[in-house]
Amino acid sequence: MKIEILGTGCAKCKALEKIAKEAIAQIGGFHSVEKVEDIMKIMEYSVVSTPALVIDGEVKSTGKLLSVAEVLDIIEKR
Repeated sequence: MKIEILGTGCAKCKALEKIAKEAIAQIGGFHSVEKVEDIMKIMEYSVVSTPALVIDGEVKSTGKLLSVAEVLDIIEKR
């Protein structure tokens, strides 16, 4: 599973990256978490509000800081 955090470096974007890594640590396995700060790459996902959570190329959340439990719930439902 590939998780991307889209954001230009704001505090919420950095926090969501940390939360995503905590969620991955809880489920275990081989998963990657990548922070995407390039505005052109962010625009490729048609995201206008960050932070955004992308799982395997699909935007799952935009514009809000999720909790670890919310990220785990999104991962389980994918």
